[in-house]
Amino acid sequence: MKLLKKMTMGIGFACALLAGSAHASVTIGGTRVVYPLEQREVTVKLDNDSVNPSLVQVWMDDGNPDAKPGDIKVPFVITPPIFRMDPKKAQTLRVMYSGEALPQDRESVYWLNVLDIPPKASAAPDSNVLQLAYRTRIKVFVRPAKLQGKPEDAPAQLSWKIVASPSGKGQSVSVSNPTPYYVSFSEVDVESSGHTFKNERGGMVAPHATEVLPVAQMNAVTTGAKVHYTAINDYGGAMTGDATLSQ
Repeated sequence: MKLLKKMTMGIGFACALLAGSAHASVTIGGTRVVYPLEQREVTVKLDNDSVNPSLVQVWMDDGNPDAKPGDIKVPFVITPPIFRMDPKKAQTLRVMYSGEALPQDRESVYWLNVLDIPPKASAAPDSNVLQLAYRTRIKVFVRPAKLQGKPEDAPAQLSWKIVASPSGKGQSVSVSNPTPYYVSFSEVDVESSGHTFKNERGGMVAPHATEVLPVAQMNAVTTGAKVHYTAINDYGGAMTGDATLSQ
């Protein structure tokens, strides 16, 4: 019994989740976007590094990576929302705030999605073809004017504690953020009694909020242990720091 002669996954949203181990041809010029709320718009540059054209769809979401573009309501408009990118060419996106009410005493965060849909593959009539689209998703930090302090100073103001893991096994690290800025981490290490416990997945703590970060195999850590973190600044650069864990 013959299989389907041709199986193609193209523009459909589900294909965005099938990134596999390859890399998207269309790349974003940065790892995050900062949107000063007093500005009318910000721009984001895309580049097509491939020798082939791509069809690109862009949208923003409010934190649910599985939401479909047509079902999402966010206070931003992106133009153009869908377009063709020729090989070795660039495209500038315009991100515009539509004016809905947002908190003025702290940052808000959204996510920019870029779906890269490659051209239809040519193949022999009896061959099976699976085409994958690739989605890149980065954070957009919406920053009101006149927030207290500086975002680069926020990591040093965090408070760290040892807490029981939500799973009931071992310990985790709780981090509290008294600042109006989001703080993102690429890595968090805990050093105690000559042992190092690592969280290599990173995480993020919201303004005026507390977040629990899992640390692999951490247990028997007591007050006075040290946490070494790597935070990420507005430009995607690393900011390292140390703090003492309380209990």
